[in-house]
Amino acid sequence: MKQLLNLSFVEYTNQTYLVGEYDLPYATCPNLICIDYFALFSETYNYQKTNNTCVCFYQYDNEFDGINGLFNAIYYREEKLLEKYKNRLKNVKYVVAPDYSRCGDIPRIENIYRLFKSRIVSNWLLLECNIVVIPNITYANENYFDVMLSGMEDTEIVAISTKGSIKEPKEKELLLKAIKYTTDNLHQLKKFFVYSVCSSDDTIHKLFEYPSSKGIEIVVPSNTLKERNVASRKARQNGQDKK
Repeated sequence: MKQLLNLSFVEYTNQTYLVGEYDLPYATCPNLICIDYFALFSETYNYQKTNNTCVCFYQYDNEFDGINGLFNAIYYREEKLLEKYKNRLKNVKYVVAPDYSRCGDIPRIENIYRLFKSRIVSNWLLLECNIVVIPNITYANENYFDVMLSGMEDTEIVAISTKGSIKEPKEKELLLKAIKYTTDNLHQLKKFFVYSVCSSDDTIHKLFEYPSSKGIEIVVPSNTLKERNVASRKARQNGQDKK
């Protein structure tokens, strides 16, 4: 009956509890893991880059969402497609909850629905693939800060991307507000895992001075773009040294 009504997803909401005004599935992760590398979902060749690689979705949505995306496979219970995703992720230990984009100029209900999608996929990854899922901090603007943390009250770890939020002053200001809001409202928080493409971690640690001052650990794992930018920076420095 559930499949006839396109309600296959309730198999995963029924195995957790729902929180807040929008009945978002509970999301938590204990401070028991160590991550040293972020592999994008599209970078299957990097899934086992290290023993502690974490797969993340910090890229355009069409890389992981769509007609044949993971959420649709769960929603419509496409068994063959689900098996394909299970095989793809079979050796993955850690995943950041999918980062479905939130936008300030689209209806609020769509932004909240995208957060709901992320929670459904997260539960599937946990229950069907036995993968540790790290809650993700994502927002369209300040009006979504309370919603983004709904159901995450007990988590000790979160992940956040700073890509695209540092050079533009307004985006940087919003990022800093999101970091502070998260720090002040997740009372069990022990650690931020930060996806950064900056060539120097000094930039990131400066952005996260507030949670650091509260005793929260800031971890900046490597990733493909970060490695590329570090290499470019070193090449420029070597060129200047030769002059």
